[in-house]
Amino acid sequence: MSDPYDYDDEDLPDPSLKNIIEQESLQWIFVGGKGGVGKTTTSCCLGTQLAKHRKKVLIVSTDPAHNLSDAFCQKIGREPTPIQGFTNLSAMEIDATEDLDKMQRSMEDATGAGNDEDGNSGIQSLMTELTNSIPGIDEAMSFSELMKQVQTLDYDVVVFDTAPTGHTLRLLSFPTILEKAFGKLMDLKDRFGGLIGQASALFGGGSPDQVQAALLGRLEETRAIINKVNTAFQDPALTTFVCVCIPEFLSIYETERLVQELSKFGIDSHNIVVNQVLFPEKDAEELGEWFDSNKDGLQKEAREICSKMMARKRMQDKYIGQCFDLYGDDFHVVLMPLLDHEVRGVEKLKDFSELLINPIDLEE
Repeated sequence: MSDPYDYDDEDLPDPSLKNIIEQESLQWIFVGGKGGVGKTTTSCCLGTQLAKHRKKVLIVSTDPAHNLSDAFCQKIGREPTPIQGFTNLSAMEIDATEDLDKMQRSMEDATGAGNDEDGNSGIQSLMTELTNSIPGIDEAMSFSELMKQVQTLDYDVVVFDTAPTGHTLRLLSFPTILEKAFGKLMDLKDRFGGLIGQASALFGGGSPDQVQAALLGRLEETRAIINKVNTAFQDPALTTFVCVCIPEFLSIYETERLVQELSKFGIDSHNIVVNQVLFPEKDAEELGEWFDSNKDGLQKEAREICSKMMARKRMQDKYIGQCFDLYGDDFHVVLMPLLDHEVRGVEKLKDFSELLINPIDLEE
């Protein structure tokens, strides 16, 4: 296994996200990784840097447990909210469930569908049946609603603060997986379309033709949006994915899985941010020499604290070395330091974001 501090900087891609800032064609930037590794902080920092070079930047949280409001220390809602201290940076937090409910209500209004004995509308009952038949179609339709909304907004670049890896991979797989499902569904439309309308009428919907047209029309619209999004996602000039991790086994393992899955879906990824690194500019051997020569003069509590810190530093260097072994030749690997304070509020985010662009010199 290689030591990250043994590499010649000239042999590695620039250890910063400067390449993203300089690629003006990018429209969609996803930031993802295991839970608790600093995805939201990285997304916000990247957004603040992009705001220096782009006319209008939007940060979108697709994680059900939203953190953008906490990061920026201001209330952020479902509509683009201007970030205090910026004239060209906004953020919004998406609720996929509410998007799906809103879509169902619009279809009900369009068809005049009533409610059945249980108080459910024909569209709602039919959607439930459809969801049971094609798992994930409800999330896909919510996702298409999100993308349709984002595409109508006038922003140069959108940064997605995504949910933990599993949920994100499912989201990114919608274009590929559901294209097949929609293909099968649309093939059956001519043969069984009438049955859909009749079934909805039994559930208390509007006229069979109206309900059938509304549902199949919405499915066709969803497929069209997902196809368009899929094309954009697979274009490295438009879309890239920034993987975020911390120097621990589970996080590095999850990152490897994420990189492989992104490659399978044809999504560009060539940047990795490693957060919470202890003294990135020093290696464990150098710190160990200092500790060995000074520990006798330390109090017992101080020795124990330093000993635990050294154990953690050795472990981190081991996994950072693995990270460089796996990705050092092809990826921009950015080491972000563990700070003495939380990165909350615009000023602290601005300060921390500078480290994404101006890398720490490992040779100092």
